[in-house]
Amino acid sequence: MTDNNFMGAEPGFTERVRTTAREAAKTGGEIGEIFSDVVDRLSDVVDNARRPGKPLDTLSKVVREAPLASLFVAFVVGVAFARRR
Repeated sequence: MTDNNFMGAEPGFTERVRTTAREAAKTGGEIGEIFSDVVDRLSDVVDNARRPGKPLDTLSKVVREAPLASLFVAFVVGVAFARRR
């Protein structure tokens, strides 16, 4: 007989491990679903921002026309943010 056969007995080590593994798998699945939803929403936002006349479309045109100037501006902005912190 095992300890699990008695009324009110605490579960054994194996049963506790199984329960913990089931709960972790369930939590992992929920986190995966949430992450998937966030990625889908972010993809939609980026797709909308790439439409003609939107900010990412304008930015990509500027970068194509003047890549070195864009690189310089990005560097200066990066330095400004780095010095703030």
